[in-house]
Amino acid sequence: MTSLIAGRPIRQIAYFVPDVEQAALAHVATFGSGPYYIAEHIPLSLCRYRGAPAELDHSSAYGQWGDIMVEFVQQNNPGASCFHDIYPEGSGRQGMHHVALIVDDLKAEMARFEAAGHEAALYAEVAPGVGFAMMDCVATLGHFVELYEPTPQLLGVYDLVRSSAQDFDGTDPIRHFTIG
Repeated sequence: MTSLIAGRPIRQIAYFVPDVEQAALAHVATFGSGPYYIAEHIPLSLCRYRGAPAELDHSSAYGQWGDIMVEFVQQNNPGASCFHDIYPEGSGRQGMHHVALIVDDLKAEMARFEAAGHEAALYAEVAPGVGFAMMDCVATLGHFVELYEPTPQLLGVYDLVRSSAQDFDGTDPIRHFTIG
């Protein structure tokens, strides 16, 4: 596993939660992170769960905690998903789900992970050709590894979240925006 992620900084740590706004507010209160930008019902132009067409309605909150982005994600629709793989639907369980890496070539990195025995549990696109993948590293790491390329849209979200955190004093901890 080390050779798959060696030299690539973890850009984000993500948690699966039942309510992204409540989780973000609790993190602000406990750790002083934030502010958090919430995108609700993020549209996907393509979604495949373990190779088969799937539906995924999810919302996410993105905030900065020191040098790393924190994401809280909730699944809004029932059914199988990489989120329910770790936190079964109806279980009430929540917790750490994935870390994210920015890679130069998404398809090549997916192939490297798959060759090492880590299946793509999710491949989705927020716009045609703008994809991300959740590689199943649960057996070895206890969580998924998300891969995506440094598109202008993605880097814009990272820049917005990081720059907003620089002078964040706890005022207006929840902000809304759209993705897609």
